[in-house]
Formats: sequence, structure tokens, C-alpha cells
Amino acid sequence: MTTPVQSLRSLARTRASLDGEEVTYWWSGNVYAWSPDEPYEHVFGFEGVNVARLVQDAADGPDAYRLLTREAAFYLDPATREILETWRDLPVVHVWNDPANQKWRPFPVPTTDLGDQVCFSLEIPLAYPSPLPVAQYPLHSAGDTYRALELFQFFAHSADLAGPAPSVPATMSWTRMSPWLPWMARGQRPGGLTFHCRGRKLGSYAEVPERTRAYIADHQPRFARAPEKWSEPNETSWTYFRTLNPPV
Repeated sequence: MTTPVQSLRSLARTRASLDGEEVTYWWSGNVYAWSPDEPYEHVFGFEGVNVARLVQDAADGPDAYRLLTREAAFYLDPATREILETWRDLPVVHVWNDPANQKWRPFPVPTTDLGDQVCFSLEIPLAYPSPLPVAQYPLHSAGDTYRALELFQFFAHSADLAGPAPSVPATMSWTRMSPWLPWMARGQRPGGLTFHCRGRKLGSYAEVPERTRAYIADHQPRFARAPEKWSEPNETSWTYFRTLNPPV
């Protein structure tokens, strides 16, 4: 992995599969709330899946890729780990991001040699106009600019990466610092949320826990498969909330 092309190819084999086969990641973790001068609060458990297909981006050459994905994730009772439908008498809006696509070009992927493993680190600060302006969503928007920090780590064994397989086994961690979720109806109250999760690349979608597969099948069955073709823009929790609650 001495060149950006090699680095991206190794990340692609870890995150997805070079042969275009579907790859499912599953993760589980927790969500904590913070506010100035208040103790941290364990507000939710969190569990999700991402189903991805990697394709070459012919427009940008053989070393460029498009990652086509859908992802669903669910807020859980922090004690029982059951999927929540309400929280403090408010309806819970789970994560249904379709699509959640990415364009990849060769770049020097940050890596750390951990001996028998390699860690790929992707640290993504976000700041852009919020889909939920305060003037239109005073109870559901923390501000006119959406600000968050997404921190991904993908771990693969060095020996697997040295081999020829198009996809290698992998584990991952993900941390996100974000504003309050729109459906929490906390307006511009100071504070926000921290998500802390870990997961792995599964052998197939059938390895997703049965409860989670059943919930997806009952509510949004297309999330069991990756998209067939590129589309944009990406869906987020904020744009999905706006779709469910269009401005008056």
C-alpha cells in the first residue's frame, strides 16, 4: 500500500468487494446525550446494517469506484435493547438512508500498522446548510448549519490483504458527534449526541440478527439489498425527517 491506488484498492477490499458482490456490514452500540452542566445520559442503544455493492467508475478510469449502498439503523431501549417506537411520548424516526452512496478516487488512505492487522481511518468533519432551517423547524432543528463529526475505522488482517481475494474479512468501529435528532424535538437546546458503535463484515445478509432482518422485512424490505445503480442526492436522517414532515 505504497501508492494512493494501492491504498484505495486495499480499503475497497476491506469495506466492500472488488468483484461487485453485495457486502453487508452490521454494527451495534450506544447513543449518549450531553448538555452543558448536566451528566452524560445513555439515551439509546443502536443497531444497524449497510448493504453495499462496489462498481468501477468508468467515467474516471479503472482506479475509481462508486460504492452503492443502503443503510438502516434502529434506536433501541438502552436497557432491554428492544427497538423503540416511541421515546418520551414522541414517535421515533429510525434511520432509512436510501441511498447512502460514495464516490472514491485514489487518495492516501490513513492507515495504522497494528502488527497482524491494518487499520484504515476515515475522519469526516461535516458542515453544510441544514435541510431543516430553524425558521421552518423551530422545534426540530439545532441550527441552520448541520455540523457533525463522523469517525470510521476498518480493521483487516495483513495476511488477508496480501492475498488475491477480492474481499477480505473485516471489523469496524464508528463514532459520531451530532446535534440532537430532529424527532427528539429539542430545538436549539445546547448539547447533542455521541454515537459509539462497533461491527463487522458479514458472510451474507442472512447473518444479520433475525430480529433486525424481520423489522426490515416488515417495514422497508428493499434495505436487504444494495442499490442496482447510482442515484443522488444521499438520504440522511435530516432529509428523511423533512420528507416525513414537509414545511408548511
